[in-house]
Amino acid sequence: MRRVVITGVGLNSPLGNSYEELYESLKNSKCGIEYIKEWDEIANLNTKVAGIVKGLDFKAIPRKFRRSMGRVAQLSAISTSQAIEDSGLSQEELSSKRCGLAFGSTMGGNETMFEYVPEVKENMSFRGQNSMAFLKMMSHTVAANLAQMFEIKGRNIPTCSACTSSSQAVGAGYESVKYGMSDIMICGGSEEHHYLSAGVFDVMSAATSKYNDTPETSSRPFDESRDGLVVSEGSGALVLEELEHALARGAKIYAEVIGYATSCDGSHITTPSKEGMEHVMRSSLEDADIEPEVIEYVNAHATATARGDIAESHATHAVFGSNTPVSSTKGHMGHLLGGCGAVESIICLITLNKSFLPKTLNFKTLDPECAPINVLGENVEKENSVVMSNNFAFGGINTSLIFKKFES
Repeated sequence: MRRVVITGVGLNSPLGNSYEELYESLKNSKCGIEYIKEWDEIANLNTKVAGIVKGLDFKAIPRKFRRSMGRVAQLSAISTSQAIEDSGLSQEELSSKRCGLAFGSTMGGNETMFEYVPEVKENMSFRGQNSMAFLKMMSHTVAANLAQMFEIKGRNIPTCSACTSSSQAVGAGYESVKYGMSDIMICGGSEEHHYLSAGVFDVMSAATSKYNDTPETSSRPFDESRDGLVVSEGSGALVLEELEHALARGAKIYAEVIGYATSCDGSHITTPSKEGMEHVMRSSLEDADIEPEVIEYVNAHATATARGDIAESHATHAVFGSNTPVSSTKGHMGHLLGGCGAVESIICLITLNKSFLPKTLNFKTLDPECAPINVLGENVEKENSVVMSNNFAFGGINTSLIFKKFES
């Protein structure tokens, strides 16, 4: 069993486009959620808020790669470029057969799909269609495009599992390195802003609508006044590396990945299972070979939906009781869907390296139906050694990752 460390990070999010900017935004309790005026034109869409990534120059991506990328892949390309630069890896190392890629998203390019499919259906012809359209909207567009852009020759593992897309990617990378199939894995996920994602949750009455006029208060994980999630966009990328390989090249190390588990409820396609959530957390602890009391903080999935937060609170309480600090950063930036697991993993690195635990923004009173977990309503300055990040997706797919402050 080989030790797996994180040697590079990159991200873009509604709270900022770098590790330090994300930390400062969390520390200062900023919110990246805003009112989306264009959605006023969409009939019967009740939710009007989202978190948008700003300040990126997509033209920094060479055109020969950009032309086959929709926004979801472009967000990933920028976060991955940032992570690779941060890691200090050479092109020779990137193109080694021992360097692989694990990256995912909920879907491909939504906007491309909305343009392409109606035209084909209306004309019953492919004549005149953009030859790059399918490459932008295919389900593994992110992993495929990143492999070309960065000349990755090793494993390529597309992970397309909705809200666990990027946490499964980090887990797949961790296992690839741990079990000797790769020395380096570039892992993460992405989601692009589009009303289709908001509409899906709106139809299921799972998206917020009560707080459209005060978007900064709209996402309220675990709070009794929550009324649904906020769909946002963003991307996160992490470079995972075998410890000795990282040390040999003098790489800086953010943290060590010591545990991972993924599981499936096998019961209901949308209703979350407390038992499934509890099982994946315990399996991750078993993989790390630690007891629950070793975990000093849990970054919860908690999207602010009625059923999801309740089930997760009871699962978390069953494993950790009422003392372990818990928070959901979706109050700050909304739900990044396919990108949330990677960005929240980076937040866990912040908790380890900055001695800081972020609060759950907009949390005031725990829903009486939730278990009595220790939800943070204020930021906490404290040193942390071992933390957990959990994510859950449609289809009853569960993930749990454990990160440890690096010790040589």
